[in-house]
Amino acid sequence: MIPLREISLIAPLIALCVGPGEGGRKSLVGGLPMRPLPNGQTSATFDPQAFLAVVGYGQSVMVYNDRQPIFVQGDPADAVFYIRKGRIKLTVVSRQGKEAVVAILNSGQFFGEGCLVAQTYRMASATAMDQCSIARLEKQVVIEKLREEPTFSALFISYLLGRNLRMESDLVDQLFNSSEKRLARLLLLLANFAKEGKPEPIIANISQETLAEMIGTTRSRVSSFMNKFRRLGFIDYSNDGLNVHSSLLNVVLYD
Repeated sequence: MIPLREISLIAPLIALCVGPGEGGRKSLVGGLPMRPLPNGQTSATFDPQAFLAVVGYGQSVMVYNDRQPIFVQGDPADAVFYIRKGRIKLTVVSRQGKEAVVAILNSGQFFGEGCLVAQTYRMASATAMDQCSIARLEKQVVIEKLREEPTFSALFISYLLGRNLRMESDLVDQLFNSSEKRLARLLLLLANFAKEGKPEPIIANISQETLAEMIGTTRSRVSSFMNKFRRLGFIDYSNDGLNVHSSLLNVVLYD
């Protein structure tokens, strides 16, 4: 089950990418025929990664340092961002001044896409967690590419569906698992566990306070669990950060 507010965001975004078509060669977006690009290429040769690295009309690539804000809650929402390198966190501050970490995003992920579905102001703040290279795409540029380029649409839809699945898993985790299991699962996710070529992943230093905010518990409990995981050999620390071992799965899979 996904919160209705999140469904109201995701559904229109996918509808923007997929629609009924009318004759000719179809794209994934609105069924529009694929149109030639200015350099004579067609959508079939469009490279989304090359497009996301371009600096030009409505597009820019910026480098942000650790803890540097990319946008702040309440800022005008007029662009979509793509993480080319690095890691960012999304945070929300309540009217009472309490801050919560909504998500930590890695390279290859979009954020700020709420502007595509009538979100006029940012609902969260985005902050770099290390040195980041971020592509900024103005709203109209993204809408045009979603309508014209099936490969870009496929990349964007893949991101939306992946986030949808992650939200479902996060909700189930929050409802039914203990805080210890939630922490173990979060560490495995932050370490990109089980991805090819990374059997013993390392994650950058993230404060215990941030981890506590993400799983809905106190810093003292996170500290207690981290000490336990270290004592049992599930994690260890090095100069590069935190090593997360496959044995941590035992906490998630077994009571």
